[in-house]
Amino acid sequence: MTSRISHTSVDSRDAHAQSHWWSKVLGFSEDPRDPNLPGHEECMILSPDGRQRVLFIEVPEGKTVKNRLHFDLTPTDRTREEEVERLLELGVRMHQDLRTPDGGGWATLLDPEGNEFCVLRSESERPDPYAHLVTD
Repeated sequence: MTSRISHTSVDSRDAHAQSHWWSKVLGFSEDPRDPNLPGHEECMILSPDGRQRVLFIEVPEGKTVKNRLHFDLTPTDRTREEEVERLLELGVRMHQDLRTPDGGGWATLLDPEGNEFCVLRSESERPDPYAHLVTD
């Protein structure tokens, strides 16, 4: 017997603000049957198909050390560079720019509450890992 992840929970100072901000980043929305409102201590957002869920839970303490778990994001409709620029416009801060001149690496950013997350290259920017198997 196995288990599956129901949702990912993120401790927050302001669950509503975090759910709203991350909705913009991920293209997720709240459950229309249980809307996220200011002052709610728990705010859930869902992917368009409802299969991925992130729950923001208010806690009294602030973030003090590096996250033990973080999101690695892959842009779906733009390049990594374009996505980093979009996120900077949404108010993130650059934490570590680990992008390399050859197009590799990633950017580690901080969300509005200082949680780290990374932006990787989009699938269209990555080399084909199976190219060596193709013969002409």
